[in-house]
Amino acid sequence: MIEVRGLRKRYGRQVALESVDFEVPRGEIFGFIGPNGAGKTTTIRILATLVTADAGSASIGEISVADDPQGVRRLIGYMPDFFGVYDRLTAQEYLEFYAACHDVPRHRRARVARELLDLVDLADRSEAQVDTLSRGMKQRLCLARTLVHDPQVLLLDEPASGLDPRARYEMRELIKELRRMGKTILVSSHILPELEELCTWVGFIDRGRMVEVGPVEDVRNRVLTGRRLRVELVDDDEVKLLSARDRIADRKGVIAVEVVEGALEVAVEEGFPDQELLAELISAGVAVRSFAPITGDLSEAFLRLTAVPEQR
Repeated sequence: MIEVRGLRKRYGRQVALESVDFEVPRGEIFGFIGPNGAGKTTTIRILATLVTADAGSASIGEISVADDPQGVRRLIGYMPDFFGVYDRLTAQEYLEFYAACHDVPRHRRARVARELLDLVDLADRSEAQVDTLSRGMKQRLCLARTLVHDPQVLLLDEPASGLDPRARYEMRELIKELRRMGKTILVSSHILPELEELCTWVGFIDRGRMVEVGPVEDVRNRVLTGRRLRVELVDDDEVKLLSARDRIADRKGVIAVEVVEGALEVAVEEGFPDQELLAELISAGVAVRSFAPITGDLSEAFLRLTAVPEQR
């Protein structure tokens, strides 16, 4: 649904994007991940037809962003990281205004606004002036604004920025509902645990280059190679932890053992017999509280993929 090939963009001597390639299949939620200044917002603005690329191509629904920007605009809903609102309009008037901007027929605008306010759980605030709404409510109203023309693709740049945990949860559930409605969604965020729950595909960008892209599970498996175990003892006394560490370290198949936050983290080879290690610890009189594999997450993948070259 979204296809980017060889995208390049410079601002003077500053390279914003360099040969960026990725695809977003129809109906997926694509998490666009990278440090500040990595090129996420520039890429999204190019897809939204607001910035022109220096080279390469981008298309949405097989329509070229460069050749037919108006055609692309009919397909997309764009929610920027910073957006303005018309404070003296009510929520209903605000959405009707944007429906008019998108050429929604006059007789349908009020109904579209009411349906969208209901979708984002703001129906009871339809007559409230926008400046009286909380930040979370304004974020949901802005998301509703992107939907007034029923776009197929949503480009959401940091939609949960500045929200409290409850408001972030509501935004996440709303995005899931939009996917169930058939939308293809590209969302950038720095709140990686929430992206892990939300996204089906991810793309990591660093210093203007895509460094990894694909289904979440595939990316996790490629980036977080090797297996790790976490062993917590009943008594986390440092002497006992170090003694258990030394006992484990010499075992065949153990790559490394570290004491991390009062427990042992053990890096092991593929095929390592976890149960034998547990049995050995218990037979040696080590009181084990918990023994479990560590599942790598997007935060760890982010740190590995965006490390400085000397640390890679």
